[in-house]
Amino acid sequence: MTDGVLIVIGASAGGLEPLEALVAGLPAGLRAAVCVVLHIGDRPSAAPSILDRAGPLPARHAIDREPIRSGHIYVAPPRCHLTVDPSRHLRLSRGPRENGTRPAADPLFRSAARAYGSKVIGVVLSGGLNDGTAGLAEIRRRGGIAVVQDPADARQAGMPRSALDHVAVDHCLPAAGMGALLARLVAERDADAAGPAVSGEMPMESTYDLKMPANLTCPECGGALRESQAETLPCFTCHIGHRYGADSMEEAQLRMVEQAFEVALRALNERAALCLRLAETAEARGQSLSARRWDEAGREARGRAEVLIRFLGEEWIRPSLSPGSGGGSDRF
Repeated sequence: MTDGVLIVIGASAGGLEPLEALVAGLPAGLRAAVCVVLHIGDRPSAAPSILDRAGPLPARHAIDREPIRSGHIYVAPPRCHLTVDPSRHLRLSRGPRENGTRPAADPLFRSAARAYGSKVIGVVLSGGLNDGTAGLAEIRRRGGIAVVQDPADARQAGMPRSALDHVAVDHCLPAAGMGALLARLVAERDADAAGPAVSGEMPMESTYDLKMPANLTCPECGGALRESQAETLPCFTCHIGHRYGADSMEEAQLRMVEQAFEVALRALNERAALCLRLAETAEARGQSLSARRWDEAGREARGRAEVLIRFLGEEWIRPSLSPGSGGGSDRF
């Protein structure tokens, strides 16, 4: 089990290439463990084998309850949040999604900050929206170090830009220079006194924990949300634990609105088809008045569907998102 430094890394779209560059720059025998979250969702991931080949440190998917060892890279497996418990063991959970994804960076970052204190280095790489920002703020609050990929070097600048906008970041640089920087920071932190100890049992991160509701609803489950702050970033958490940063909340809420309109469009299409059938049946029976009424009802449904189609085809105003900060996904 490591008493050294813990490096925690979060990445999403466009994050695999800078992660490979970072790992390639880490030295053999590094007195730190590395935990990685990539936004892979439910898909199978080849990230451990890719990172294992990229540099001298062995990489593999994390296993629940295994001790953390220096000189190893642990990657969050599909469908699971990766966190760290106070005894410095890895934990995997199917807890509520954060920022619309599981695994997410924020649960890892928060739990690492509580378990390792000032001996945590948090790294945010390429990705859309704001996952990692709130967790990076917690790392800084507990004396750890915040490192962010230069947005100009990132294929998706949303996550790095959000971190820079809301957290007092210690280092911002291209991915190619991160390995050498992290090796130096590990040596410095490893020589320091141990980070603050955590007393007593700490609830496991990213589990379902009921909280008082508020006046917004969760795009994931429909539960009420309450608002909090991570430095200057507004965060929204529902009463069972789904959590969103501001941009992630806006993106998820917009998807929820569009899905609602799509359900309405489907219902209108089905109503138009039903009315046509009933009109044809009435016509075949010689019920011309009834056939005309069903035909009018069907035309009304088709007209309203066409209005919805035009509405769905229009762009939404997106004031919270800067150019290049959109989401997306890679094959990890």
